Amino acid sequence: MFKLPALPRLPGLDAVVTEFDTVLRTLAAPATSGRAHPDAHIDEAELDEAEKRHAAGLMRVNHSGEICAQALYQGQALTARDPANRDALRQAAQEEVEHLAWTERRIEALGSHRSLLNPLWYAGSLAIGVTAGLVGDRWNLGFLAETERQVGAHLQAHLGTLPPQDAKSRAVVEQMYHDEMGHADLAVELGAAELPLPLKAVMGLSSKLMTSLSYRF
Repeated sequence: MFKLPALPRLPGLDAVVTEFDTVLRTLAAPATSGRAHPDAHIDEAELDEAEKRHAAGLMRVNHSGEICAQALYQGQALTARDPANRDALRQAAQEEVEHLAWTERRIEALGSHRSLLNPLWYAGSLAIGVTAGLVGDRWNLGFLAETERQVGAHLQAHLGTLPPQDAKSRAVVEQMYHDEMGHADLAVELGAAELPLPLKAVMGLSSKLMTSLSYRF
């Protein structure tokens, strides 16, 4: 007989307060990194105004992507059924906080600003994360793995278009790529399901929309 997957336990009041605090800190408070910033040992390069704007736009996209990642991980961890999966999601989320710190500092160094649309990206990603978790852990992890693969592809593309002399931005993006691929591999190890191609395509289109708008705003 077919059985529906067990529903996750609803969080208590303390957990709700904690999650709300996570939202506020992600969107409003400066992020911190336990690891040294990947570009800490690299000198600032000479960039003209067009190069600065382009590099800042790419780093703004990456920062918005990390905002989305925080919300996705939060939603998925809230609805994950297996405690081991939940712990893995929270650990990966902590590394994404470090990415926030790295991209924030780089955006500031380039004389620009974070995306004005970050609250919108956060809300949408949180809803997606909760929905993915409700479907079941294998699909939850599958969504995570595919998200990280697509993020990795974007980061690789950024490495191809960043100003060649901007070694600081490159160091940040390269370390982010390494971490994101590690998160994808972890999701597969934990039993991620392979997502249908149409869903992957929809995720790719959504990512392109976020990229386009965050680059400009």
